[in-house]
Amino acid sequence: MPQQEIIISGIDEAGRGCILGPMVIAGVAIPHEREKEFRKMGVKDSKMLTPAKREELAKKIEEIAQIVLLEVAACKIDNYRAQGISLNRLEAIKFAEILHLQKPHKAFIDGPDTNLPKLHGYLKKMAPEGMELVVEHFADSKYPVVGAASIIAKVERDRKIEQLRKEYGDIGSGYTSDPTTVKWLEEWMRTHSKLPECARHSWITAEDLLQKKEQSLLSSFLGKIKGNDAKEDV
Repeated sequence: MPQQEIIISGIDEAGRGCILGPMVIAGVAIPHEREKEFRKMGVKDSKMLTPAKREELAKKIEEIAQIVLLEVAACKIDNYRAQGISLNRLEAIKFAEILHLQKPHKAFIDGPDTNLPKLHGYLKKMAPEGMELVVEHFADSKYPVVGAASIIAKVERDRKIEQLRKEYGDIGSGYTSDPTTVKWLEEWMRTHSKLPECARHSWITAEDLLQKKEQSLLSSFLGKIKGNDAKEDV
């Protein structure tokens, strides 16, 4: 009887902390004995690669691995948070969806949550029974299969941001650490008096911008009242 082929899966995300655009989660599954092919390709954490190299590697990864991509739009993230579902919990739900689709024998997951045992516990309850789970920080730089997932997620996320640029103009990277993104958001608020649909309204930065806009409108309103009062006093 031939030996059973052991399937492993790597899971990672891109766009978790951004204020604009979706979060993209990728699962890459491959027979364990073929993971070494990722090493030969030069697969590693996507943050250590240029955009051109990520695009090149993504095509090669797609040729030899089974891939699942899940996109969680900004409005969906806001809806989950409104229901009391944290981003960590939401990620665990989506990770589990991928695991049920790919059904690997062993899964390696890049853990964004500072409380890894908590995330592992979530996944253990939701993943297929008997599946071995490895949840670690920086798994994308430790395990080629997770590095491959990080590349696939990042390439897809970049494509989504490029689509938004065609619609909205230069929005930057979509992260609050990007001055271009923050400047674009502030300008959008001045012009439209509301956040764009592609923004995560539940983010602190978004709430701050809304608060600033409300304060600006209030100051303008009070200024007009004072001006009218001054005219009436004359």
